[in-house]
Amino acid sequence: MKKPLAGALLALLLTGAAAVPAAASAPRETVAQAPAVSAVGFAGTVALSNCSGSVVRMPSSLPSDPALVLSNGHCLETGFPAAGEVVVNKRSSRSFTLLNSAGTGVGTLRASKIAYGTMTDTDISIYQLTKTYAQIQSTYGISALTLNDTHPVQGSAISVVSGYWKRIYNCNVDGFVYRMKEGDWTWKDSVRYTSACNTIGGTSGSPVIDTATGKVVAVNNTGNENGESCTVNNPCEIDENGTVTVRQGINYAQETYTIVPCVGPGNVIDLNRAGCALPKP
Repeated sequence: MKKPLAGALLALLLTGAAAVPAAASAPRETVAQAPAVSAVGFAGTVALSNCSGSVVRMPSSLPSDPALVLSNGHCLETGFPAAGEVVVNKRSSRSFTLLNSAGTGVGTLRASKIAYGTMTDTDISIYQLTKTYAQIQSTYGISALTLNDTHPVQGSAISVVSGYWKRIYNCNVDGFVYRMKEGDWTWKDSVRYTSACNTIGGTSGSPVIDTATGKVVAVNNTGNENGESCTVNNPCEIDENGTVTVRQGINYAQETYTIVPCVGPGNVIDLNRAGCALPKP
């Protein structure tokens, strides 16, 4: 899982990557592979104390709705949820640094609660904020990112936008993983990146943006660091036949279209809504 690690920080300090603009720190890929990402910046992303995230809206969200922040379940301030654990409507006052398109922090947003969080089937946390989308827009001139309501497409050009590191990784959707296992946790239908998205610690919770639509299709969460099989920080892929595959150096995300059916009027998480398949407590 991609929480900040001392090794990642050291690597960035040695290479100077943390100090260069996002364009200069683009991943190592050939010109033929590079997607058109001119419209993708940091606006709407946030930096957490230990991860990345983004202010997100559903396609049906209203300006008057309380805003939501999306990150990973393993980024919760309460620690990693156990396998099978689901957190709903838990009080929180966590703060988030809101970034503009250039990656500059423009203000602090605060949570009122953890609306939803889990590491079962997926790896997501959704915070409800004390401000509405309209209030954020009025104060900071920044709009929320919209969650796409359909499954990502293989081969699509994507950008993984880390508010923690103020760094953008550009690559493509390489494919989808039937089951991915890491330590005690198992995730369903995960997104696998092409190798150019060589994300590091601190990128956990970054929105994965389809560069053709500008919409969020997934949330970055892990990668196989050492070539081990199914251990923490070394997820393995399991296909429909139970065959296990290990891809050292390859990174992954969790799809977010499954969140949309679970959010009702007023941005309320309702796990009993028609079409909602997120795990329940």
